[in-house]
Amino acid sequence: MRHIHLIATGGTIAGTGQAGKTSGYEAGSLPVSSLLRTLPPLPADLRLTAEQICSLDSNEVDGGLWLRLARHINQLAQTDIDGFVLTHGTDTMDETAYFLNLAVKTQKPVVITGAMRPSTAASADGPFNLWQAIHLAAKPEAAGKGVLVCFCDSIYSGRDVQKVNTYKTDAFNEQDISCLGYMRDDQCYFLNSSLAVHTTASCFDVSSLTELPRVDILYFYAGAPEDALDFYASRAQGLVIAGTGSGNYSSRWVKKIRELSARRLPVVRASRIGHGIVSRDPHFEDSDNCIPAFTLPPQKARILLSLALTVTDSFEEMEEIFRKY
Repeated sequence: MRHIHLIATGGTIAGTGQAGKTSGYEAGSLPVSSLLRTLPPLPADLRLTAEQICSLDSNEVDGGLWLRLARHINQLAQTDIDGFVLTHGTDTMDETAYFLNLAVKTQKPVVITGAMRPSTAASADGPFNLWQAIHLAAKPEAAGKGVLVCFCDSIYSGRDVQKVNTYKTDAFNEQDISCLGYMRDDQCYFLNSSLAVHTTASCFDVSSLTELPRVDILYFYAGAPEDALDFYASRAQGLVIAGTGSGNYSSRWVKKIRELSARRLPVVRASRIGHGIVSRDPHFEDSDNCIPAFTLPPQKARILLSLALTVTDSFEEMEEIFRKY
């Protein structure tokens, strides 16, 4: 008997709206009991339990909920539960997946899923995604692979998954890295694995944290004023820049970031592009507080920098964390 525990947080998968329509709905309006009624019968050797931890549009998700989810899963992982499924809105699903990938301390499968269409839409995709996620969480081969996202017949790494479409049901991928594998009905087929450090090997411990260090993202564009850096530097403990190309920005921004080094403020250089790598470049990393994001997009670089600030104030150690995680 495999015991899978479902944790519901709301999202489009629990949304309702005008019959048949895919837009103009209210996310998170259905309880988890309603989601369970959409599923076909599960195998006799699979026991499913469920709870509703919140009912949110995923744009309302914040660090407080992440901490709560990580601690809750870590506590439940000490029981007879064999795997976890988390329903979540798609807009920030990639962020929650990455945070839990760094903060969850179990080898047991943790699978996140959701939907692009509300429950009242024609051909709602939520029931099938949830059904596959439950089966994936019950598979022994899903253990030890970090937090996974199961969506539209594909299996993604919580580290690399990104939302790449605003409305299609096949809305996620891992950009240059494709995916970890596929689902075919209730069967999983793993083809790849993530080499980044995660879960039980992670150095991050959120058990006693009451909040996460504030890290803000600044979007660079042609003519962007450098005084924006001063504004956020006065409020945040770290900054991430969504730069052009391979994490580029103007010489005025380079100079301003160099000035921020005196405040011991880490600045991570990421890219707004979505594909490729941001590697060390002497033109930008000419001050010790500037750190390349490597393959992380800005929203995930923000999460990693926030957690890095809980374990070190060394810029050199932060850069090593970005290389490993």
